[in-house]
Amino acid sequence: MVARARTVAFQGVEAVAVDVQVMVAPGKMGMQIVGLPDKAVAESRDRVQAALHASGLSMPPKKVTINLAPADLPKEGSHFDLPIALGLMAALGAIPSDALQGFVVLGELSLDGMIAPVAGVLPAAMAANAESFGLICPAECGSEAAWADPEMPIIAARSLVQVANHFRGTQTISRPEPAVRSPSGDLPDLADIKGQIVAKRALEIAAAGGHNLLMVGPPGSGKSMLAQRLPSILPALTPRELLEVSMIASVAGELGDGKLSDRRPFRAPHHSASMAAMVGGGVRARPGEVSLAHRGVLFLDEFPEFSPVVLDSLRQPLESGECAIARANHRVTYPAKIQLVAAMNPCRCGMAGEPGHTCARGPRCAAEYQARISGPLLDRIDLRVDVPAVSASDLIRPAPAECSATVKARVTRARALQAQRYETMGLSPAMTNAQCSAALIESVAGPDDAGIKLLRDAADQMRFSARAYHRILKVARTLADLDGAETVGRLHLAEAISYRSAGERLSAAA
Repeated sequence: MVARARTVAFQGVEAVAVDVQVMVAPGKMGMQIVGLPDKAVAESRDRVQAALHASGLSMPPKKVTINLAPADLPKEGSHFDLPIALGLMAALGAIPSDALQGFVVLGELSLDGMIAPVAGVLPAAMAANAESFGLICPAECGSEAAWADPEMPIIAARSLVQVANHFRGTQTISRPEPAVRSPSGDLPDLADIKGQIVAKRALEIAAAGGHNLLMVGPPGSGKSMLAQRLPSILPALTPRELLEVSMIASVAGELGDGKLSDRRPFRAPHHSASMAAMVGGGVRARPGEVSLAHRGVLFLDEFPEFSPVVLDSLRQPLESGECAIARANHRVTYPAKIQLVAAMNPCRCGMAGEPGHTCARGPRCAAEYQARISGPLLDRIDLRVDVPAVSASDLIRPAPAECSATVKARVTRARALQAQRYETMGLSPAMTNAQCSAALIESVAGPDDAGIKLLRDAADQMRFSARAYHRILKVARTLADLDGAETVGRLHLAEAISYRSAGERLSAAA
């Protein structure tokens, strides 16, 4: 007789069904796992045997064969422990033979029979619910699984004994409730920034349209402070976006206590990060910082200090909105619709262009430093602003500054206009102006006659690429949305071009 349990293997954020087949037959005593298991799955043999012994169930003096089907799909991770153990218990009669029908099972076992939390419970629950299955998972992950469907059967147990007692009817495990992680504190407020009117305006535009932003200025001018306050003016995640973000965090094992966070991600990796850490990779092809920042902000401080190879690896995700990790035996794709915010000094000594300062190496200092950023990557950044040093007078007698709540209200109205526009056209309401295709932005951001003349003159003089032309249109469309205007006017285009021309010296250096 073959006992069966159903579990999943992960390919990106997709959960692929795996059939765990357990056969207990006469032969030399031992347990063998087949079906392309990795080291963690192969070691589950010892964890399962110890957990069963601790739960009062002895291994039979027979040959136990466990097949993970389909056999040509690589199996990775420790979450196969629980389905293997429950399948073996069903084969031995410790639980009813039909108890596991209609359930997807995943969880890691401790040697004492306790069930430890694992990564990927939310995508597994979503896949199980799509096929009208229930879910058996660790107790710590129950709140995470409950988000899949309010009516979905979920057994979130702490030990093998609890699962066995539940199926024998001697104990009832209540269904967990979905939970949201409480914010650890208030987000930094824009009112803390003294001066920097132009940079604050660029930050608002970036938030309203989802545009990439580069800030250039000397040390201490407030670039990092500005970037850290961007989440405080971004609109809240929609329910669909919340699930998208949480599924990636679940696969990466970053959901604490199974609770979801309703804040947009803000990732700020150190400039020593490798390419695998940035775009994803490794033996199990885990999501990188770009994917973990999906629907949120990826902040790169000290932009030129990152490896040029790592920076250029961002070009494809910025354009396509996804990270494709190709390996010899498999290919994994993670979503990566991000908003890139970068900050850098104008030169290695940091003070190029400041009044009264001359770099010891002359113009070469700035040119060589800025040339570490490639032209194609710069071409994908919509807004480039200079952030000058703040004067003492700005700090002593600061002018009243807008708080984040006021700016967020304007950003939310602009985002609402975009959602209505694109939903009317049959597109996703979560789309922003920055994500529009070339054909789409030309149709929704067609300028008036005065704007066309200005754009033509600026393109001839500044030699815009085709990508730069369309990104100027995207920024202009966002400026019109902030003003509540139906048509993109000359003033909107002029401001959009000014943010593009502010970084021309960087493009020339690169």
